[in-house]
Amino acid sequence: MAARVAELFNRRPVVGAVVAVVRDGEVEFARHGLADVAAHRPVTEDTVFRIASITKTFTAIAVLQLWERGLIDLDAPANDYLRGFRLVADDVDFGSATVRHLLTHTSGIGETAYPWHALRPDFGESVRPGSPVPALGEYYRHGLRVQAEPGTRWTYTDHGFATLGQIVTDVTGIPLAEYLRAHVFRPLGMFDTTLTSADVPRVDRATGYTLGARGPEPVVHREMITAAASSACSSARDMARYLSALLAGGRNDHGRVLESDTLAMMFAPQYQPDPRVPGMGLGFFRGLVGAHRVVEHQGILPGFNSQIWVAPDDRTGVLVFVTGGHRALLWLPAETSTLMHDVIGVPEPTVRTDIPHHPEIWTEICGHYRLPGSLADIRARAMVGAGIEVRIRAGQPVLRVLTPVPSLLRGLPLHPDDPDDPRAFRIDLTRFGIGTGRILFGRESSTGTAALYFDLHPLTMVRRTGWLRR
Repeated sequence: MAARVAELFNRRPVVGAVVAVVRDGEVEFARHGLADVAAHRPVTEDTVFRIASITKTFTAIAVLQLWERGLIDLDAPANDYLRGFRLVADDVDFGSATVRHLLTHTSGIGETAYPWHALRPDFGESVRPGSPVPALGEYYRHGLRVQAEPGTRWTYTDHGFATLGQIVTDVTGIPLAEYLRAHVFRPLGMFDTTLTSADVPRVDRATGYTLGARGPEPVVHREMITAAASSACSSARDMARYLSALLAGGRNDHGRVLESDTLAMMFAPQYQPDPRVPGMGLGFFRGLVGAHRVVEHQGILPGFNSQIWVAPDDRTGVLVFVTGGHRALLWLPAETSTLMHDVIGVPEPTVRTDIPHHPEIWTEICGHYRLPGSLADIRARAMVGAGIEVRIRAGQPVLRVLTPVPSLLRGLPLHPDDPDDPRAFRIDLTRFGIGTGRILFGRESSTGTAALYFDLHPLTMVRRTGWLRR
């Protein structure tokens, strides 16, 4: 693995990184580069990184622990448990956002709590060094808006998981950081993992960097308000113990945090916009490595990128933490997916040339597709620009992303990917360091509207009426 890692980071320059592969309870580490440039301190498996949105999986486990104890009903309104603030629906006809909706990013809460914060650092979810971190009751003092009918739309949002963290605190009477330390981290032997970065000695901490023309530049450390969604710090050694527990039904050599049936429920599909899309579990994204089921999560904060993959049936997991990785938010999921395929022994998917097109369906799939929701849903909008257009060019369907990136605007050929499903295609994104991805066409179950789906994220794009290009 050391050779694989060396080759990876020769192609993808980073300041520092650590990789761990967990197989049948055994762990193999590989290290690369520096945790701190000024101190010339190397990365080790005990270096503590900010792991950003992987925090959401810890919060999900805390919620499921309360469910096991009968303190929370996953299908009850979240407002039944909230004391610090309230979820406020934009429309009186909306149903209630439930705990399960929050766990699957389908609560109807948008990515930005306040649209005017969209251009602030971390979308307004962090505070500058030395500033006090406001309580969520103060941050959402006018209520957290539910902008869409719960259960009908997937929108990735930190605010939903911040709400889950508030529920844990309100139900138990224990601050979330203390609850996770006592009920998740310590039982699994994760003694270097915390939601409070000040707990980490400076000598153990990785510095976040950006790579610019003058080399590595340290990033400003900002504390997150949405701590339950994004604040955890951890080491590769601790996270290898976490992956070991996820692979062994909720326990490792140190202790247990969930019953095996509960963990299986977390990994099972809880939201799928289309049966062909792996969709969401509870707190985890679902996927396939060949025919092997996996769950995963990525973490992104300025200066830090992280990724975990877990293949429960294969008792195999992979984690990678990176600091100072240029555009790592794009290439890290693909590179770690490649490593996961390699570890399991499954070839990566490729564009196929042996499946014929079906022109009879082209009028059905061509058109302009838009992403429902707020313009302030920044990450989703960054993926799809002003929308997607499918048209026929030179006798072949192409997908155009309406964005300033010329190669995306010119269009990506849609290659048939399933001889039994003419509405399943694959696009080649290797020039962007992302590998390949599936594009699926179908119809929304609730409205019958023509829709476009991705296998990488359970986003749904709907076709505008009157847009038909050939």
